[in-house]
Amino acid sequence: MFESHLRRWSLIPDGEPIITHSSHLLPVLWSGRPAMLKKSRDEAERAGGALMHWWDGDGAAKVYAHDDEAVLLERATGNRSLFKMATDGEDDEASRIICRTVERLHAPRQKPLPELVPLRRWFRELEPAAKTYGGVLAECSAIAETLLADPRDPGVLHGDIHHSNILDFEEDGWLAIDPKGLFGERGFDYANTFANEDLPAVRVPGRLQRQLRIVCAEAGMEPKRLLQWIVAYSGLSAAWFLGDNMNTSAESPLAVARIALAELQQA
Repeated sequence: MFESHLRRWSLIPDGEPIITHSSHLLPVLWSGRPAMLKKSRDEAERAGGALMHWWDGDGAAKVYAHDDEAVLLERATGNRSLFKMATDGEDDEASRIICRTVERLHAPRQKPLPELVPLRRWFRELEPAAKTYGGVLAECSAIAETLLADPRDPGVLHGDIHHSNILDFEEDGWLAIDPKGLFGERGFDYANTFANEDLPAVRVPGRLQRQLRIVCAEAGMEPKRLLQWIVAYSGLSAAWFLGDNMNTSAESPLAVARIALAELQQA
């Protein structure tokens, strides 16, 4: 499936293909530089590719070439990992790096926006799941509707900020990859810092409260508003898992939602 783009962009394969639920990726060399060829037919992935081109290397990996089917990206070659930092006692610094990267991504650009997915459309699976399962999901859905009905500071969103989507590009610093290309309230982009189901620490007592103080200070956000986004995002993440019959995987975001809801009651 990569052959046409290997020829078109004069690429040399430089590793094994990587297959995800939404994309096919291949490490390549482009003019001697490490790069990543990414192909996807998913709407959000295509929007993300256009957004990477729009960012033009400022806060995100550089785009060397793109078309309607594929994007050729700068490949991260650094050894540092935010995920490792967050699990090895540097959780606070990892959160600060995430916030500083997101700030660069959110900075206004004086050029027309690419085609983006509205945040309300991104949340379309939460309300049906809430009606089916009730409980915490119903609370998440109600809070999400409140936020979506009255967005603050709307703008371009990465849509999937977490510890494995901001990578070490050595001299270029920390840069984002794999955006979903959304448009909505900026607070949404900080929520997965608290709810990343791959990160065991998200359920550790006191972790959410500590990182909430750090992220709010870095991002200039009101704690209550960010807590609401954490609840909304956690509910959406759980709804996705439940929709894929991955009920065990839904337990982590639901646990984060409960922690954030308890904090909201005290806010």
